Amino acid sequence: MKKEIVIFGSSETAELAKYYFEHDSPYQVVAFTVDDGFVKENSFEGKPLLGFSEATQKYPPGKVDMHVALSYGKLNQLRQEKYLQAKTAGYHLASYRHSHSSISRDFSHGENCFILENQTIQPKVIFGENVMVWSGNHFGHGCSIGSHAYISSHVVVCGHSRIGERSFMGVNSAVKDFIQIAEDCFVGMGASVTCNLAPGSVALGPTAETYPADDRRSRALKKAYFKI
Repeated sequence: MKKEIVIFGSSETAELAKYYFEHDSPYQVVAFTVDDGFVKENSFEGKPLLGFSEATQKYPPGKVDMHVALSYGKLNQLRQEKYLQAKTAGYHLASYRHSHSSISRDFSHGENCFILENQTIQPKVIFGENVMVWSGNHFGHGCSIGSHAYISSHVVVCGHSRIGERSFMGVNSAVKDFIQIAEDCFVGMGASVTCNLAPGSVALGPTAETYPADDRRSRALKKAYFKI
């Protein structure tokens, strides 16, 4: 018999999480939940949609697990907030790892990670908590991905590099070996990062033109992408 899981979210990401959990994991989705004030329908994807307070009563911690399936809103701060909300309520937050990947045996990750298909994850790679990883990426040996980060598809993170907490890596971006990307950075689509990035930096383009956190361009880009 499959384990029961409740998914936090009611958008495209939650829909996708249901598909992968039910088709490639030991879990069966029994319900969806959102914050109490955001319940607009009684069901989502054929399952009950409950306010969080009701979900904790009907599907209490210890009897079911939970997975927070949110995207990169507010530069991953929203997903972090809901992860902490579920943890505080006492839930075990299940991670998903697609079965079709090349993953080193010593790979480790925290709770509530969502790792889709066709990853290459080399030895001594570490992911923190609540990391979202889309399809077809390469993680070189000894690299680390901080908690609440978001990795888009076809990203290359070379060996011994570090991606900081809540940072966002755009599609087809790349990070040179031994690079340190601090927390809350935004690396745009197709950017190649060859130097360390300070907290809150933005990197754009093939040569990764970068702007500090307080630069007007950084602020404008984050507002446009993440509504912050």
